[in-house]
Amino acid sequence: MSLNKAVLDIRQRIKVKPSPTNEPAASWTGTDLVDGVQTKTLTVIFKSAGCRWGKAGGCTMCGYVYDCASEPPTLEDYESQLAKALRKAEKFSEFMVKIFTSGSFLDEQEVPPEARDAILKNLAEDSRVTKVLVETRPNFVTEENVQACLSILKNKPFELAFGLETSSDKIRKDSINKGFTFRDFVRAAETARKYGTTVKAYLMLKPLFLSEKQAMEDIIRSIDDAAPYSDTISINLCNVQKGTLVEALWEKGQYRPPWLWSIVEILRKAKAAHPDLPLMSDPVGAGSKRGPHNCKECDSEVADSLRTFSLTQNPADLSSRDCGCKELWRQVLEIEDFTYGTPILD
Repeated sequence: MSLNKAVLDIRQRIKVKPSPTNEPAASWTGTDLVDGVQTKTLTVIFKSAGCRWGKAGGCTMCGYVYDCASEPPTLEDYESQLAKALRKAEKFSEFMVKIFTSGSFLDEQEVPPEARDAILKNLAEDSRVTKVLVETRPNFVTEENVQACLSILKNKPFELAFGLETSSDKIRKDSINKGFTFRDFVRAAETARKYGTTVKAYLMLKPLFLSEKQAMEDIIRSIDDAAPYSDTISINLCNVQKGTLVEALWEKGQYRPPWLWSIVEILRKAKAAHPDLPLMSDPVGAGSKRGPHNCKECDSEVADSLRTFSLTQNPADLSSRDCGCKELWRQVLEIEDFTYGTPILD
């Protein structure tokens, strides 16, 4: 059975309840480092027609495909989704807007051009919005749609974010089933930068079938490879989302989410190698069994240190706590490659 067939079989068994098409899948506020300045942000996950790649099988770790609408939203639905999300930023005098969908904002089959343009026009006219970021797969990036977005946003800074996950085409294909190559990312990033659009690359720590040490080495290598084409790199720590192949293997004891100590070590090394490149990591689900974790004693402190570092870029803010589980983590790195593919669990 192919990897994509395995993912698709799981997707087809999941029943998704119908939900209103005029409400976003999710929205929340936060703080990000934008051009070296800590800036309020509004993140919106639009309920779209759904990720085309995800509907055909898609990525092994991604459960966002289930956030799509049960039927394609209308233009009015998209405008309503944005209006409801913007209410959460009512008290902000200025903020950045980060736009996500279950797939790609620039896929015209997922988000129709008229909806895309209406969303951007609304944000362009809001004087409080200082920058707009949208996420997309690289194959949907063209000179035409980048220029179209910029013409609507006028002078507002624009950023394209890509779920690159790794610079290794082999890992991206055989562990993640991502469906594009590193060269595809490079082309899209160069197209974006040609018109003054900044680029954010998302990397994934510890997809399926990698040991902890292999996963760390992959991320460090991927940062080096992606750095020339990225203005910011954000490292997502794989968590166990429902209805995914990662969950299926996790339930069988064949996968463990990454250790928090691993990303601490990665960021220390990567920041030394790339001192001027903003590196970020927000460990979603940290401390839970489904999320990245060490032990119950130090999870919260270490996760908070990662969030602080993401805002300050100061390696001194990364946790240096001498928890007893750190020695266990070191032992895992040393022996896990000799366990014949069997992960060392808690």
